[in-house]
Amino acid sequence: MLSSRVMNIAPSATLAIDAKAKQLKKEGKDVVIFGAGEPDFNTPENIKQAAKKAIDNNLTRYTPVGGIPELKKAVSDKFRSFNKINYDGSEIMIGCGGKHVLFNAMMAVLEKDDEAILPVPYWVSFEEMIRIDEAKPVFCETDKNFKLTAEKVEEKITPKTKLLVLNSPSNPSGAIAEPSEIRKIAELAVKHNFCVISDEVYEYFTYGKEFLSIASLNEEIKKLTITCNSVSKTYAMTGWRVGYCGAGKEIIKGMENLQGHSTSNPSNIAQMAALEALNGPQESVKEMVKAFDERRRFIHKRLNEVDGISCVEPEGAFYAFPDISETGMDSMAFASKLLDEALVAVVPGAAFGMEGHVRLSYATSMHEIERGMDRIEKWLKEKI
Repeated sequence: MLSSRVMNIAPSATLAIDAKAKQLKKEGKDVVIFGAGEPDFNTPENIKQAAKKAIDNNLTRYTPVGGIPELKKAVSDKFRSFNKINYDGSEIMIGCGGKHVLFNAMMAVLEKDDEAILPVPYWVSFEEMIRIDEAKPVFCETDKNFKLTAEKVEEKITPKTKLLVLNSPSNPSGAIAEPSEIRKIAELAVKHNFCVISDEVYEYFTYGKEFLSIASLNEEIKKLTITCNSVSKTYAMTGWRVGYCGAGKEIIKGMENLQGHSTSNPSNIAQMAALEALNGPQESVKEMVKAFDERRRFIHKRLNEVDGISCVEPEGAFYAFPDISETGMDSMAFASKLLDEALVAVVPGAAFGMEGHVRLSYATSMHEIERGMDRIEKWLKEKI
């Protein structure tokens, strides 16, 4: 009875690993989880209070499909001040989380047999989103440090190329595309007239590296870009499910029409919380980034001290993507055995299109990182 569209969807490996690890914890097992990319910080108090106030004020009804005007203005102000992009209210849409915004964006621009250039390694859901739209993912290599280059993109362009997925800082690698390469990629998009879906959800998690929004370069590339983001990572609001994007008016209108027949508006209460997140104090963001930077340097050092593992230093986000090929195990076997035998959860690189690697999220406490790394080191000493 199921459609081929649904039957052909591969389940999310990150969510599957995270679910299994949490189930083991429920059973009383002492599991260290490096799985899902979810900050271990609590949502800041001022944001929670804004949500409580919204409930007390009975802001519990439908809103405009694409989001409340106040939140659109806050997003517009944020785009202008941080990203150096001028989007007005008609060029902004609020969705039910960053993933929902990306899904809507792809649905709005992709048609059957279109080609979408997808840099490898890639976030697990990108490939499935492209396939759901009956388009073809065209996998594009990155360099040895997982950085995307215009040269590699150009090699993949054909008359069927409809869009490029740009995710910088990257999930799973933490790589940040060089500004010079982003400028060249923008020139290719304008020359060949394809869209860019720019997933900038980790924009604040850049540790001394320059961050550049591709749509900020000029009006030509802005017209071709859908700049996608959310409050989930920046403000430790993963469960609130509020994402947003900026794009041309026609694209936004198409995405709103789609959203109107699928989810309708995001939660009114969550939108009020997001409004406070964007307009309120930003000290919590700085504190979180500082903590992640400390963890990043620590986990990178520890991974490279383990026999059989080597790791490129992540420049952004909160993931490490070490090479485990010298262990003699593929990524699925490595992740499965590590969880079963050492009670440490990591995500296999095969889920991100790159075998021979695993992803570790260091969005957990330093104590947990130390315990997890001790277990990995001990486990591998017994294996190889």
